[in-house]
Amino acid sequence: MPLAFKNAGWLVGSLGTILIGFICGHVIHILVKTSQQLCVEIKRPCLGYADTCEIVFKNGPKPVRKFAKFVRELADWALALTHMGACCVYVVVIAESFRQISNEYGGPKWSVTIFCGLTLVVLVPLTQITKLKYLVPFSALANFVWLGSILISIYYCLRDPPDLSERKIGNSITGIPNFISTCLFAMEGIGVVMPVENEMIKPQHFLGCPGVLNIAMTTVVALYGFVGFSGYLKYGDEARGSLTLNLPQDEILAQIAKILVACVMMLSFALIYYVPFDVVWRKVQDKIPAKNHRWAIAAIRLVGTLLIVGVASAIPRLELFMELVGAICLSILGLFLPAATETVWRWGKHLGPCYWIVVKNALLTIFSVVAMVSGVAYSVKSIVDTL
Repeated sequence: MPLAFKNAGWLVGSLGTILIGFICGHVIHILVKTSQQLCVEIKRPCLGYADTCEIVFKNGPKPVRKFAKFVRELADWALALTHMGACCVYVVVIAESFRQISNEYGGPKWSVTIFCGLTLVVLVPLTQITKLKYLVPFSALANFVWLGSILISIYYCLRDPPDLSERKIGNSITGIPNFISTCLFAMEGIGVVMPVENEMIKPQHFLGCPGVLNIAMTTVVALYGFVGFSGYLKYGDEARGSLTLNLPQDEILAQIAKILVACVMMLSFALIYYVPFDVVWRKVQDKIPAKNHRWAIAAIRLVGTLLIVGVASAIPRLELFMELVGAICLSILGLFLPAATETVWRWGKHLGPCYWIVVKNALLTIFSVVAMVSGVAYSVKSIVDTL
């Protein structure tokens, strides 16, 4: 979030964070509501993201039914690429954190690329864990470790901050696409919304006022906005893709925060990686003989891990990953598809006199396309400039 504020300025960033948070919350609301209504109509207990999109289009107006398969594939691959992008970010943060610690204590002066390669020593065995239940303890431990690193980071942000006049109120218009992309990457969690709602004992409490969604999004926007503002105020144009990378390299407390974050990301990597593997495996498992499934799973997991680490090593600038993933995948996954799905679902029998829904979703679609095209253009330019 400090990186997002760097692209926008402190005032534009603050207002933009509230706006993006409101849009994200609304889009999640319409997706969940559509899924709940669809479950009642087709008498299914629950549906996932891609299932909801596919069934809505399959049972929608005749002109859009032919797109049902395509929409499902789009949702699946956008979800997979989003998580792969997050995995790339994790690898770079892990590598950069340990590189800074190594340099401080007289270790080898290796590049970030080499440290990215060294993460394979831990990540390859971790990604071979195939059962989600074995990954849960790692994720639970990571949540507690996160808390410690966040508190340390906030402490450094609030320690002797510069005067607000030293920071930009707003940045150039060219920074807005990167602000939107980075903000979406940080705040958008639509890929995990449906599993959470499906597992709730009382899913009807997810929506409504105040509702789980409204409380959660308000909290997320407030905390993310605070961290973005305080981080940008402290570090200004030096803000990195991960706040801990800005912390002093010669202080024990800061070093602890860096190590904690690196450990968290290693523990969480396998869980995040499970999503793209699951998408790929569902596409290929019927083409592989059952007797070879075990070896095929191991091979796909290994190749995927090598690919992620290879990409992270080739472009060890995590902010570029965040901007690119946010621009492409989260514009599609978090904005375009929910808006299109609600429009198709309500068209005809559900739309009634509320044609403003079409206008609203058209504006969301335009916003997603503009965010994607401009975000990708500036991200690719930044990547090319670093090569």
